[in-house]
Amino acid sequence: MNLLALETTCDETAAAVVTDRLEVLASVVASQDDLHRRFGGVVPEIASRAHVERVLPVIDETLRKAGLTLSDIDAVAVANTPGLAGSLLVGLVAAKAICVARRIPLVAVNHLQAHIYACRMAARRDVFPCVGLIVSGGHSSLYRCRGPLDFQFLGGTIDDAAGEAFDKVAAMLHLDYPGGPSIERAAAGGNPRAYAFPRALLREGRLDFSFSGLKTAVRYAVEKEAGGGGRGTGLVVSGQWSVVSDQNPEIRNRKHPAPRPSPLVPRSVADLAASFQEAVVDCLVGKAFVALERTDMRILCVGGGVAANRRLRERLQAEAERRQVELHVAPTRLCTDNAVMGAIAVERLRAGLVEGLDLDVFPGVVRNAG
Repeated sequence: MNLLALETTCDETAAAVVTDRLEVLASVVASQDDLHRRFGGVVPEIASRAHVERVLPVIDETLRKAGLTLSDIDAVAVANTPGLAGSLLVGLVAAKAICVARRIPLVAVNHLQAHIYACRMAARRDVFPCVGLIVSGGHSSLYRCRGPLDFQFLGGTIDDAAGEAFDKVAAMLHLDYPGGPSIERAAAGGNPRAYAFPRALLREGRLDFSFSGLKTAVRYAVEKEAGGGGRGTGLVVSGQWSVVSDQNPEIRNRKHPAPRPSPLVPRSVADLAASFQEAVVDCLVGKAFVALERTDMRILCVGGGVAANRRLRERLQAEAERRQVELHVAPTRLCTDNAVMGAIAVERLRAGLVEGLDLDVFPGVVRNAG
């Protein structure tokens, strides 16, 4: 059986062809980083319009790489929760159209479950039951995963997700978007103990995350290093304007403020980035292993874009070895949004779970999914 999986939850348009033996025949991802970079974050309307432009070419390229045509596809899987409403709808409509034309099953995919299933794909063996830690631009969540389709919510962010905090702090430090890779590069030359940033909720019993206080602490530190007056806060403009040119008519020729060079010296940027990164990593690692203790599980699976961070991976590995816990972190290529992790739909097909054409999108998080 050949499964076509589609992923359009946020700002990546992706497709993959996977067999019922979990063999990946092809995978294509079209990133939108260049479209959103000038805004320092994802603009939902721009994201959905870019998906409209790219979803069919991405599907076509995926089938070509797999050496298949639509007549060789036996089912279509699509992520319908959680995510941006407009982006989700583009993938869902494309999936439904193929299913109607080919008279084949439609399978819904929970995007968060799929991030953990990326660990299963990389391990090439069963990794359940486990504790799942999902860390991405929009989500920082812990789940008790009794099986690939049975997730119990343990805790999550009560404000910014980890990836969102990375983007916002990168803007404060005048680093490039997306913030995760930029912060990591800057932190490589910095001192992670230069600033005593807070680790919110780390010593409390709850399994929730909070990064808004950390973000504010970085802001105050940036202002102090920049000499006060708020010069180091957010994206500072020079008063001059740059002309933006893009394929999307909504933003073609629109004027946007051009960023002024950072008032911070490189050493301060490196130390701020390293100290911020270390605080985030402390919170993520600390809560993940508390969750393992509470659930009495010995396997930890980690997925999501922030899981590509090398410092986080190093700390998770060191702590797993110390506690003799089996650790699975999705490979870097499967951390950011992709359609290979949509292979979790094979599990749904095996369980006889298929959808009708009235399937809708659910932008918000369904906490206890099964």
